[in-house]
Formats: sequence, structure tokens, C-alpha cells
Amino acid sequence: MKTMVSPSLLSANFIDLKSDIEMINKSEADWLHLDVMDGVFVPNISFGFPVIEAVSKVCTKPLDVHFMIQHPENYIEQTAKLGAMMMNVHYEVCTHLHRTIQQIHAAGMKAGVTLNPSTPVCVLEDIICDVDMVLLMSVNPGFGGQKFIENTIKKIGRLRQLIKESGSQALIEVDGGVQAETAPRLVKAGVDVLVSGSYVFKSTDPYATIHALKELH
Repeated sequence: MKTMVSPSLLSANFIDLKSDIEMINKSEADWLHLDVMDGVFVPNISFGFPVIEAVSKVCTKPLDVHFMIQHPENYIEQTAKLGAMMMNVHYEVCTHLHRTIQQIHAAGMKAGVTLNPSTPVCVLEDIICDVDMVLLMSVNPGFGGQKFIENTIKKIGRLRQLIKESGSQALIEVDGGVQAETAPRLVKAGVDVLVSGSYVFKSTDPYATIHALKELH
């Protein structure tokens, strides 16, 4: 299976967002990654449902929505109504994670769980067979353009082992510092989906950049 690529909207040109989304539509990108931040769980505020709704009307790729917010369970129905394919919630904010995963599935979406850099993969032992994807943050969430955290490579190995031993079908996604140097290493370590923001959207040829990421194996 070719590596999947989910460019991050956070790095797009918000003055001309439609052009960037049309570029994604024409590219080999698999999904479009949307980071929703509340300024509480993470020290930044990004965009909310009006932007997601506008994007959903133009984007032909599945929406991979990553909630970096407190109480994401309050927005499951609203996210589903906008046609999101994946709803990704942070382990660190979900007191009743299993219930939240069930609610996401009941709403007709795939369910992902995100781990911050300091959260070990062992916390997923009792939930790994219920999730469709695990997103490992390879930077501390909240801002784009941060330096890649090297421990992520070992962490991918531990998560890949947990998935194998449990019989889970969960995909592994990584977000943060994904570029020419780190992407091949991430794929070699066992990543299925690469989230890339500035590396794609600030590229002189984003189509070629996405193609190059897709070709990694």
C-alpha cells in the first residue's frame, strides 16, 4: 500500500483558501487534515465550524478532522453533519474515551485517537481494537513549523507492535515536522498516513511534493 498523505489546512493561504483546496483536489493527496484548536487545550486558536463547513463544500477529498480541544464529544453530531470522514480526539482530554469512540462510530465517522509527544502508547492497550487510527504528535500540538521530536520513531515501533499483537486494524498517522528528511524515516518505521503542512503548502511545486511523499515505502 502506498503511503497516504493528508496535507494540513493550517498551513494553507487563508486569503485564497479556495485555490489551495482546489490544488488538493487535483493532487494525489488522500485526505485533507483540519486542526481545530480552542486556545485552552493547546496555546493557539485555529478555526471552527464555519471554516470546516466552507471547506467541505469545495474539497472533494475526505476530511480528516483533528480536534485539539476540551470536550470534543460535544461536537460529534455537528462534525458528522459536515461530512467528516475521520474525527480524531486527544486521549489527554477524553475522560470516557471508549464512550466517545462509540459515539463517533454511531454518528457514521471513523474514530481516531491522538497522543501528545509525552503520552506513551501503552495507554491505548484497552482501546486499540476499537479505533480506526492513532495519530502520534511528533511536535507539541498548537503551532505549525515546529522541530520534529526524535523519540517519535521509537514510539511508532511500539505502537506498530501493539497493533500487531492485538490484531487491531488501526492506521498510524503522524503529524509534526514531516518533510523531506523525516518522512522516509517515518514510513520506514511503520507510518501509514503522513500529515504535512508547511512542507506541502509552502512548496514551489506542491503537486510534486505530495507525489514524492506518496511514493515513499
